Amino acid sequence: MTLNLLLAAAALVPGILMGQGGAVNPAELLKPLKDSWPTYNGDYSGKRYSALSQIDRSNVTHLTLAWMSRVTSGPGDEGNGGRRRRGREPVNLITGGEGPGDIAAGGGTIKASVLEVDGTLYFTMPDNAWAMDARDGRELWHFFWKTKGGTHIGNRGLAIWNGYLFMETPDDYLVSLNAKTGQERWHKEVADLAQGYFSTPAPIVVGNHVLVGTGNDIDSPGFLQSFDPETGDLQWKFYTVPMKAGDPGLKTWGSLDAARHGGGQTWIPGAYDPETKLYIFGTGNPTPAYTTGTRGEGDNLFTCALVAVNVDTGKMAWYFQTSPHDMHDYDSAQTPVLVDAMFKGKMRKLALTAARNGYYFTLDRVTGEHLVTSKYGLLTNWSSGLNKFGGPKHNPAKDATIPGSLVSPDSGGTVNWEPPAFSPDTGLFYVAESNTYSICYLTDLDPRGSMGLGGKEEAGVGEAGDFLTAIDYRTGKVVWRHAYYGDSGGGGGLLTTAGRLVFAGDGAGSLVAHDAENGKPLWNTRIGHVTNAPQTYMLDGHQYLIAATGDSLWSFLLY
Repeated sequence: MTLNLLLAAAALVPGILMGQGGAVNPAELLKPLKDSWPTYNGDYSGKRYSALSQIDRSNVTHLTLAWMSRVTSGPGDEGNGGRRRRGREPVNLITGGEGPGDIAAGGGTIKASVLEVDGTLYFTMPDNAWAMDARDGRELWHFFWKTKGGTHIGNRGLAIWNGYLFMETPDDYLVSLNAKTGQERWHKEVADLAQGYFSTPAPIVVGNHVLVGTGNDIDSPGFLQSFDPETGDLQWKFYTVPMKAGDPGLKTWGSLDAARHGGGQTWIPGAYDPETKLYIFGTGNPTPAYTTGTRGEGDNLFTCALVAVNVDTGKMAWYFQTSPHDMHDYDSAQTPVLVDAMFKGKMRKLALTAARNGYYFTLDRVTGEHLVTSKYGLLTNWSSGLNKFGGPKHNPAKDATIPGSLVSPDSGGTVNWEPPAFSPDTGLFYVAESNTYSICYLTDLDPRGSMGLGGKEEAGVGEAGDFLTAIDYRTGKVVWRHAYYGDSGGGGGLLTTAGRLVFAGDGAGSLVAHDAENGKPLWNTRIGHVTNAPQTYMLDGHQYLIAATGDSLWSFLLY
């Protein structure tokens, strides 16, 4: 259903509606985030900071519902020529894909960042993409992909280049659509479904490169790829683990064969620095994850790391490992945040990240030089200190054992995939923080190790709460915490604005606006569990706030 409180306003701007389905010049993506939301994090920096300030601390209590729209995934029952929903006009349904069309894959939750361009919203669920009127939530078209299978855990959204959209599918295709009509232009296979790959990230467009990551929970190598946005041709492929003799990092593995089955998946979009042409992204855990097996006792590069590659060549410039020789599934699959800011009296080009393992890091984003490491998780206990590079040391006593080892955080992490935010107004880095203990039991004694995530059992035994947490990037110290009382504080990620606000789900069914200075809640609305990071855009002189709950998208503005 759609609740529209802006009918009068919309009636005044019929000419503007004709501009829907507009194009985005790649050069526009280089600008700081303001009126629109044209890429996964809004802009390349990963800050999720909007310069919009119409909604601020003085008036946020006047936010009200503009509209709510619920979408239905799947092929519907009226064929390819459109279908009617809830008594409304037929929806333009477009079908693609190479599957049989009868696989009920599920995954009906909006975890995607929603692109907003020229009055149109674009977003995804696994196997599905939509265009929606940003003024009233009316569906413009729906694209359905007939899958061949794969894990349908989620989809992080679309990329846009000129008038074309790009999405990844769980059965490992990159699909290009016409943004105005939803019609497919082409699709290209990006990974082998038979090897256990499934693709969840949002692609990122940089110039004439469509950067595509993928995932795998079995023993296969991770990689990042670049495709031509016009033709879909492969431009380069970067493996996150050594694949041949002489490759960097090979000495940190037990053997070349172990490295080539070593994981390091590229689950989450990264950030881009146009000055250095470096694309900086996080990599996943090594495999096998919980039993060392043949991967040896080394650091297992370049898993659980931030990696910087040249966007034109796909060659690595630097790396920093946040969890050397990870034994707890502590992916570094969190989007880094790029800021130009003061550090020890000098302006520095920085990369900031709060990792799944309970540690926070500040790095030099040009060189990868380590500047700050801090333990921000209240219970984090898996490490025995810091190594010479500034990363946490692996502590074998905290590995899964037959009698059980008490470990914090649990395998879900202090934070998981949910994007953080950074405000240049406050100088604070905001992140969701979950503090849990679990006992990890070793269940497979085979010295060769177990495949993928096997070989252990985990039992939760305690927690110290969920928080919205603000960290000083200069010291790594927590400035404040705001306690949540739901089961997953922070929802699907964070948004901060020039109105000195931070928006987040509270894990208990509410969307909340916090004071960015101190975390104080200023406004909330009970819409259900927030499943993506809130976003904002300006349209017809109004600043909109949007967030998703499951299969529904909610829009708010000031009255």
